[in-house]
Amino acid sequence: MQKEKVIIIGSGPAGLTAALYNGRAQLEPLVITGNQVGGQISITNEVENYPGFPEGTTGPELVELMQAHAEHFGARLAYDEVTEVNLTGGPPFYVKTYGGEYETEALIITAGASPRRLGVPGEEELIGRGVSYCATCDGFFFRGKDVVVVGGGDSALEEGLFLTRFADSVRIIHRRDELRAGPTLQKRAFANEKISFIWDTVVTEINGNGTVNGVETMNVNSGNLETLSTDGVFIYIGHYPNSKFLEGEVAMDEHGYVITDEYMRTSVPGVFAAGEIQDPVYRQIATSVGQGCAAAMQAEKWLSEREDEREEALAAE
Repeated sequence: MQKEKVIIIGSGPAGLTAALYNGRAQLEPLVITGNQVGGQISITNEVENYPGFPEGTTGPELVELMQAHAEHFGARLAYDEVTEVNLTGGPPFYVKTYGGEYETEALIITAGASPRRLGVPGEEELIGRGVSYCATCDGFFFRGKDVVVVGGGDSALEEGLFLTRFADSVRIIHRRDELRAGPTLQKRAFANEKISFIWDTVVTEINGNGTVNGVETMNVNSGNLETLSTDGVFIYIGHYPNSKFLEGEVAMDEHGYVITDEYMRTSVPGVFAAGEIQDPVYRQIATSVGQGCAAAMQAEKWLSEREDEREEALAAE
């Protein structure tokens, strides 16, 4: 079993920032990346609100810079996914992945969140065949096509705007009569000739025979049903925390978000959490970076205090 001083679960902005800070503290942190280095940011095309990039950047470019920075200070990346943890009685804490088993003196959980699904007939069957949760990944395949976007927040508009580079038309379906997205994004979306809006409406079914060819919709006010033809459905209705592997190990709220205090400490001493795994409110790159920084600093402090205690105990013998 491989033994580590600190393991970071997840490689999004929070995880890579924690890795940078723990690396600079000469802790040689091990980052277990999860199924995608960078998390959600790696599939985000345009990043316009992260400080230091006045002209904007792309998610993959920002991830590449963050990873290089962390590795420069000694962080190591394991391209693997955690399947199980045992935090009872630790430290050391036990971490199991598909590829190995680890013990660690401190643990930082930055496993992030995943896109929420509609849960309607046809969705699961047609994922990858016209149903997508990532315009950056799949937009190219809809060149010259007509697509719908489900949602009304920042992600829905950001990805809808990106899709206009390829699709002939983008219809945004939103269950309310006004958007939740920021005013700058709204202004850009309303000004884009390829984008139109379908208000007060939900998707009740996704149709297709091998690939998507339409959606069934219902107006939430009138109850009127309508069938819309479309070549693709892009879904942006929120996220859920990737915390299933933590059940019974740390305190979580009713939605599965890990509960932390202002020092990013979980209910288990020596275990910290940062980013969207514990933040259902802000969910920004900048806030995740700050939380990752705080978690790493607290982990380093906790390890130092334990080392001092061990030295004092040895001196007293």
